[in-house]
Amino acid sequence: MCVYQRMFESENKTLAKEGIIHLLDMFCQRSIPASPVCSEFIIGPLMDAMSESAIFSRSVDQLSGACPLLGLKFQTFMTAFVSSLPEKSKGFFLLKLVKKMTSRNWCAIPILFISKVLGALPSCKAWGAEGLLLLREVLQCTMTTHQILLRGAAQGFLLQAAMKLTDVERVSFSDISSFLIFLKSDESLHRGSNLWNELCIWLYNNDKSFKNSAEFDCTKDSERSSLNVYTQSLVEDYLKVPPSKGNDELMPDWFESRLVATMMLLSADVEFMKYLEMNNAAAELSEIECFMVPLVDTLSKLNTNVYMPTLKTDRSLQLLLKLLQSCSSNPAANVTDWLLNFIWNYVSTATTNIMEFILRRLNGELRMIPDLQRCDLYIAVFSEFGKLSLNLGWKRNRSICSFAFSMMTAAIKNLQRCNSKQDSNLDNQVQKVVSMSVLAAVCSITPRAYEHLQETHDFISVLYKYMLSAQSNSSLAKPTVSDERFAAETSSKGWGKIVARYLHDQWICIYFLLENFSKVSNPEIAKSPESPEWSYHFESPSATLQLALDALSIIPSDHALPIFNCMKHLVPKVILSSEALCVESIDMSWKIVSSLCSTQLVFWTNLKAFVELVFSNEVLSSVSSSKGPVFARIKELIKEIVEMSSTKMGVLQVLVSFCCLSWIEFSEKSTVKEDSLLIAMEYIEILLEACVFGTVFRRDQRLIQDIHMYVESLGKDCAANLAVKSINRDEHNVRTSAIRLLCLLDGSNAVHKAFLEDLIVHLLDKDFVSKIIERIFQAGLSNNQASVKYLIEWVIILILHKHPTFLHQFWNCFCYTEEKLKTSVCTFLSVLPHFDVVLEKVSDKVPNLEKALVTVLQWCFNHNFSVRLYALIAVKKLWAMCKHQYMQQFEALSSVIESSLHQLENMQGGGNARKNWIRIQEHFFFSTFHPLLDYSIETIFYTLPSLSELIEDEWIPYVKFTDYGSLPWESSLPLTNSRAMSCNQKPSDWLQQDIGNDGELDSLNEWADFQKKIVPWKNSIPDLNLEMVEHRAAKLGKSHGSLIVVASLIDKPTNLGGLCRTCEIFGASALVVDSLHHLNDKQFQYLSVSAEQWLPLIEIKPSELLRFLQMKKTQGYTIIGVEQTAKSFDLTEYNFPEKSLLLLGNEREGIPANLIQHLDVCVEIPQQGIIRSLNVHGGSGLWTRILSELSRPWTFYLTPPRSWGPSSRTARCPRTLG
Repeated sequence: MCVYQRMFESENKTLAKEGIIHLLDMFCQRSIPASPVCSEFIIGPLMDAMSESAIFSRSVDQLSGACPLLGLKFQTFMTAFVSSLPEKSKGFFLLKLVKKMTSRNWCAIPILFISKVLGALPSCKAWGAEGLLLLREVLQCTMTTHQILLRGAAQGFLLQAAMKLTDVERVSFSDISSFLIFLKSDESLHRGSNLWNELCIWLYNNDKSFKNSAEFDCTKDSERSSLNVYTQSLVEDYLKVPPSKGNDELMPDWFESRLVATMMLLSADVEFMKYLEMNNAAAELSEIECFMVPLVDTLSKLNTNVYMPTLKTDRSLQLLLKLLQSCSSNPAANVTDWLLNFIWNYVSTATTNIMEFILRRLNGELRMIPDLQRCDLYIAVFSEFGKLSLNLGWKRNRSICSFAFSMMTAAIKNLQRCNSKQDSNLDNQVQKVVSMSVLAAVCSITPRAYEHLQETHDFISVLYKYMLSAQSNSSLAKPTVSDERFAAETSSKGWGKIVARYLHDQWICIYFLLENFSKVSNPEIAKSPESPEWSYHFESPSATLQLALDALSIIPSDHALPIFNCMKHLVPKVILSSEALCVESIDMSWKIVSSLCSTQLVFWTNLKAFVELVFSNEVLSSVSSSKGPVFARIKELIKEIVEMSSTKMGVLQVLVSFCCLSWIEFSEKSTVKEDSLLIAMEYIEILLEACVFGTVFRRDQRLIQDIHMYVESLGKDCAANLAVKSINRDEHNVRTSAIRLLCLLDGSNAVHKAFLEDLIVHLLDKDFVSKIIERIFQAGLSNNQASVKYLIEWVIILILHKHPTFLHQFWNCFCYTEEKLKTSVCTFLSVLPHFDVVLEKVSDKVPNLEKALVTVLQWCFNHNFSVRLYALIAVKKLWAMCKHQYMQQFEALSSVIESSLHQLENMQGGGNARKNWIRIQEHFFFSTFHPLLDYSIETIFYTLPSLSELIEDEWIPYVKFTDYGSLPWESSLPLTNSRAMSCNQKPSDWLQQDIGNDGELDSLNEWADFQKKIVPWKNSIPDLNLEMVEHRAAKLGKSHGSLIVVASLIDKPTNLGGLCRTCEIFGASALVVDSLHHLNDKQFQYLSVSAEQWLPLIEIKPSELLRFLQMKKTQGYTIIGVEQTAKSFDLTEYNFPEKSLLLLGNEREGIPANLIQHLDVCVEIPQQGIIRSLNVHGGSGLWTRILSELSRPWTFYLTPPRSWGPSSRTARCPRTLG
């Protein structure tokens, strides 16, 4: 336990995670001791260690959306441990565990997985009301600041834990309801979810088992369910209120209404479940009516009982609103939801009274600051009635549209009366705010109602006539209030919020009129001389746009949405006549949107409105022709949006999705309009960024994203996925939107063809300069990753297949110098195994096959092992084509090629050469892949990236291309493969490499499979500060040259120890080794005799060696390899530069070929003997001695090895070898 605790407390989070996993594995494999000491250790040190979010990162071998390994192991461990505890100890342990969750600040991720573990435990009677209180404290305090989706998922898991671990005989319905109210319906406890159904089943199964509460006894009525009796009593108690204290009462909190509404809905669903079980679903729901009667009775008297307390009217409307909102939260199920239909039909008897009451209250009775909340309540009830009447029908004589018109006319009269008084007292100002809110609410009802309103009443004309007489951007003077209770609301800050609300509602009305200006039934109104100001504004968009700018300068940023919506109508109309005003509008709008970046609730709606304002086809086409200031500003804006998208996910998706959808013409078959494509060509930067988009996020951001994907992968099993309404901000959607647009282009259309060519040229301009086909071939000359290499080879094959005339340019690619081709020839050789596809449309295939054979046979004798392998697989595939159809034409080559292939296939031994030959033949690109049959979106974006070990973030499943504005896939390019690629590629299998390795390619895979050391800060190449080293050496009276000795390929501690001693003696500036752990080896210490204390040692893994050498090249070092090659220089004839880096080879294999080709020069020691090998320590000693001799004005004599040491240094002498 002490060792584990030390690991948990380590600052190294990787060490702590390894300690936790080791502990969980050990306890799961052996019997878990059910001892108090072990329990205390779990609740103490283990839970403290689990509070770190970083330890929940997924393992390398796990796919996106998988549960983190630690989460799985912790769940298995806790299930086994709790099961092993005695029944009496389980509750005590679990209560302490939940108490631990309330005792510190927890991040969202640890709480999520601990809650998941609690929800997955076996059922037991662990706690009573005290457990529910602790869980409530976790919900209320610990999780308040967590991300919404993760918080909702954790709430669901805690509810499952409560149902499994609560002893129902020790809790009452009051305890249950007090706990449930802290589970938010818009985050977890969503009606219709699996979690809701589980809760209903739990309540139904344990109905008679719950403890009676102190308030009432549920067992008195044995024929009714206890839950039903409790709910009826709850409703009755809720509607009992004390006598009214006056007109200035504060509105009640929503807490009680949510609690009662939740219990009513649960009771109703439980009752319905009982009827279904009895096969009597059509029976009269009299049990549900029992707790609906008190509510409906109160609602039916709202407008007739003048003595009804204000508190009671507020409570009844709050409860009604919560019931309707909870039932109608899923619009797709509104028509089929039995409970919603039942409540709506039952309440419909009181709807006329409710609406008349609301109409009366809104028409001048709301005069105090608290009444603004009542105004919001009344408007919310009216809006909910409006939505439901459109979906379910309105069964009263007077329609909802009639009430809407009455509300609007009453509000207009009230505003006119208040404006005429010119009085700034509180009553007058509050009534103006209420009336403007009513107008905004009526304007905001669903678009389906507009047509009905227009048929029934001259709605738009009446509103337009009022706006003609209204003062634009009219504000509200701060009233003088003597009542101290309202001092905060009427302070500068409090009254400013009310003024912002008033302006916000005013611009909602303006937006409605701009949308429907052409529908004004009486055109003469527009010419009325009563108030020419608004008439002028509506007829002059520039004047209205100026008003919008004035409003943006005074309104809070989170209230700007209706102004943005108005500007969408105004900017296109003045884009050519008032460019300066448009630029100012765009600048101010973008400033507001940027300021809301950290405000999730309003940022996305404002960003969407801003994108629709600036990037509409009407705006883009107008400014692209003039190329004026607005055009330049939009170009800058694209860059700013791309820059913002690098730190905030989903930003670029909003822009790209809107533009791509607006450029597509939707008809029977989706196409891209030519006019739209011309616009896209002017703003091609949008598609350029979309095609190559892929943001690299910080580790903490990536962790949050992975956990979000895991929660989303749970689907319906996690209620948060249904309850949380969030926009899909998958970064893949940026690329899929662009790809879908490109796939709709018509190759026979000249405009489409020109656009695509322009896009490709712009993409290739990042790296190459010349014509398109030449650029694609030039891309093959670069050193590419496997994922890029496959696509380049595939593109070349498809180009040559469709246009065989480019074959001569392809053959020219093999004519470059060997130095230029050494990193790219494998790419061109990989095309030749698919030469049957290339020659499919060529009539005379023999000359091309002969050219291919002659070309590839030359590369079979290359000194690079990788090149030879690629050439041999090409020969084998080409010869199979020749044998099949043209054996007579190639009979002269038959004996040579057949004998060579026979010898190759029958290669003896199990060495690396044979293993790699087998691997390359089994590789999918040469065995199962077909360039034409596998040509699909799925192969390009998912299959190839996954097979080439590209990071999983780059794998785009084909289903993401179908989820695009509900549009079907319409393209000549297939979405999925017509056949399954029978390929089981593993990470250890052969991956195409542009770089080769003479003799052994397995070493690359050996480097990839290294032991993980718990030193994460050693993963990057350290900075080698030679100036600091020289400064330190000067203080010690030593002199160092500029020689760096790299021994990362040497793995024997004895050789490294002697080499370290030699380098220190001869003044090397640094020694590079593969691991600093060698310093602790006794053999190393015996031979180094403390030299490591005076010589800088740098750790560079073999897998990082190439990057290190390239970095040193940029710093002016000459990279010298000690190796015997065909082009090696003699040691005695080579002039060494001052800044030299000496690379030593492995004891057995020497320097790998993939590193040799990156060396500046190879130099070898001249040898006279038969054995062509010198011990690496002895050879490196000679090298270091020679280089130090050539680069310094002094040296030491060499003495026999046994006398090498600190005491054996001789006096300085002239530049000669001792």
